[in-house]
Amino acid sequence: MTLFSSLFHLSVGILSEGLKALWSPHTGIVDWGKVNHSYSEDFKYRGGDVCLQFEVCGFHTVPESQRFTTSSQKEFPVRVTSEKQTIRCRYVVTCGGLYSDKLAELSGCSSEPKIVPFRGEYLLLKPEKSSLVRGNIYPVPDPRFPFLGVHFTPRIDGSVWLGPNAVLAFKREGYKPTDISLSDLCESLKYRGFQKLAIQHLGYGLKEIYRSINLRAQVKELQKFVPSLTIADVTRGPTGVRAQALDKNGNLVDDFVFDSGSGNLGERILHIRNAPSPGATSSLAIARMVADKVEQTFSL
Repeated sequence: MTLFSSLFHLSVGILSEGLKALWSPHTGIVDWGKVNHSYSEDFKYRGGDVCLQFEVCGFHTVPESQRFTTSSQKEFPVRVTSEKQTIRCRYVVTCGGLYSDKLAELSGCSSEPKIVPFRGEYLLLKPEKSSLVRGNIYPVPDPRFPFLGVHFTPRIDGSVWLGPNAVLAFKREGYKPTDISLSDLCESLKYRGFQKLAIQHLGYGLKEIYRSINLRAQVKELQKFVPSLTIADVTRGPTGVRAQALDKNGNLVDDFVFDSGSGNLGERILHIRNAPSPGATSSLAIARMVADKVEQTFSL
């Protein structure tokens, strides 16, 4: 059994144990934050390091003329740098979500597909109305439009989330309408792929913006699936930001995209530039696929 296959099977075992406390048998939903925390604690217990608040500024290898002048360089030839710290690596695998295109560019890759952030806003069903929804309700996706439409999702803590919508975020991590980055926003608006997407789905996009502002309009969309739902039954809830990969023709990239760096970095870095939904639900299957891709790319 290879190292990466062993890690995959180990993660399955950890998740199986963790789900005893984290799984809701009525919904099949886990608390993914707690699952990730469990993974990180086990990783540290086995000798790994978890570095938070590490904003990657660059990837570097020793120049060809000076390669492997020390044993450390030979064993760990890649340097991943932030403003204050450097980590030496043998190989690097990135999966940067909202910044996956930026990470790829740092190693000399193309800027496309571009990540355009879309904010998804949820409503919450009031606790006394939770009996209205007893299971997951998902609409059949309309192939004419991007994204998947509103969902009714019972959560592990007993709450019920309704939504989300999909509106352009004004910042890569723009979880609130007031979160604005002029550079991020200009980058999205200037990208020809986004311009083509916006023109193609102008009506759909305007309706999403209207429903984002008007709570009654959002509830009206939800009433298609639960007619007895009223505006008095809901409150505004949390939001998420979707890292949507777009190509230059305005197409939503709905498959995995892998990339490598240029030059010497190409032998040492693998970028996962797009991992389509449902990432958490399919994470263990994705882990197996990524492990296979790593073995193939680095000839391990």
